[in-house]
Amino acid sequence: MAGKKASDRNGNPEQAGKKTLGLTVTKAGDFSEWYTQVVTKADLADYTPVSGCIVFKPYSYAIWERIQQLLDSRFRKLGIKNAYFPLFIPESLFKREAQHVEGFTPEVAWVTHAGEEKLGERLAIRPTSETIMYDSFSKWIRGWRDLPLLINQWCSVVRWEFKYPKPFIRTREFLWQEGHTVHESKEDADRQVSAMLSVYREVVEEHLAIAVISGKKSEKEKFAGALYTTTLEALMPDGKALQMGTSHNLGQNFARAFGISFLGKNGEKQIPWQTSWGMSTRVIGALIMAHGDDYGLVLPPKIAPIQAVIVPIVFDDTKEKVLAAAAGIRRQLEQEGITVEVDDRDTYTAGWKFNEWELKGVPIRVEIGPRDIEKQQIVLFRRDTRQKETAKMPAAAAAVKGMLAEMQDALYQKSRQHIESSIADAGTIQEIAAAAKGRKLAKGFFCGSVQCEEEIKGKCDGATSRCMTLGSSEKKGKCVVCGKEGVAAYFGKAY
Repeated sequence: MAGKKASDRNGNPEQAGKKTLGLTVTKAGDFSEWYTQVVTKADLADYTPVSGCIVFKPYSYAIWERIQQLLDSRFRKLGIKNAYFPLFIPESLFKREAQHVEGFTPEVAWVTHAGEEKLGERLAIRPTSETIMYDSFSKWIRGWRDLPLLINQWCSVVRWEFKYPKPFIRTREFLWQEGHTVHESKEDADRQVSAMLSVYREVVEEHLAIAVISGKKSEKEKFAGALYTTTLEALMPDGKALQMGTSHNLGQNFARAFGISFLGKNGEKQIPWQTSWGMSTRVIGALIMAHGDDYGLVLPPKIAPIQAVIVPIVFDDTKEKVLAAAAGIRRQLEQEGITVEVDDRDTYTAGWKFNEWELKGVPIRVEIGPRDIEKQQIVLFRRDTRQKETAKMPAAAAAVKGMLAEMQDALYQKSRQHIESSIADAGTIQEIAAAAKGRKLAKGFFCGSVQCEEEIKGKCDGATSRCMTLGSSEKKGKCVVCGKEGVAAYFGKAY
């Protein structure tokens, strides 16, 4: 019948026969349950029969693909090439670097049989690829002209040892990229370490809109077998730090263990210096926690798979006109490089769609109905503020583009304000403990010793040093534990 309403702007979000939308807890009230509900209800992941392993559903994988694109383009500019190495690592190869083995042994899953036949040698399922890669590097590198060798690998890794799985944050199998480079000198390796940390920072802050602090890991917290480790640390709303990316100078330990050497320009045999660096899918977990709200996921526009969704408000007698207008707006947005989707499903009300797209965190919702066509306007809904404004149809792309830029900046500024307001100066162990209890990071002087770190961890409810400030010009002071000279460091609980 003409004029019969198919859907409206106030549709019931709980229709018969449809799934229930919406979160049943608040972010502040039950952070852990809130996170779990966002992951499942925003259609990011699914659980599997294998404990600690998840399915990356298309929506979360699209986010990861976007991160891959951002990193890959920067890697290529630095001359880094992608390769792929085996998933399985012979035990004899894995054990060549003693410190590395000691650091990873509790997490390694082993293959012991092929069918019913026991293997002659156990095979480690890749927890990281240094050992399998460096065996190849020893064959590839002969002279100084072969350096620097700059290789990156996109893959999954398996680390079995943990008690409390959390989708994206802590799973037994996860996705990442791991870069590995070989250099003539320590200075070249140092520059590579710094360059890669800068790449990570640019992607995390400018695209994921998450503010971080950077620095050097303590001796206890550094990567197993490394000379030193640098890191980016973010602070989540529950007061826990999350490592967003690391870059390591591996020194010459692995080169010696795997027989990697080269003839220098002087004709003498030399041992090269190596680096490794990585970012994993745990940054998706950081996106959820850092920006999400009581209505679900909130995605920064630069990382969102869908930047704008157009929801037509349709009635039987004006349906064709509204859908045609929606298609025109879509073309206008796509011409400006905005990723957009038109939700023209006729089995859901507009209200249901609004709730669903809010839950999925799409940055901008574009509403258009018959009255809007009469006024030659569209209604824009901004996900982070949940505010609406109108824009003229001919200026739709400019309005959406401007709103996306404003939202991207606002999310980053909110994140920056959060971390800066959550740092407490600490001159004693008691003050570090108080900061950790208050869901803050403590900043105090630290000598970096394993003994002092163990004492802090034992007396501060598990808080550890997240990073120590870099640079010779940094102010020094007395370690909060032993009183020896130290540099400024950040302490807190971590995922």
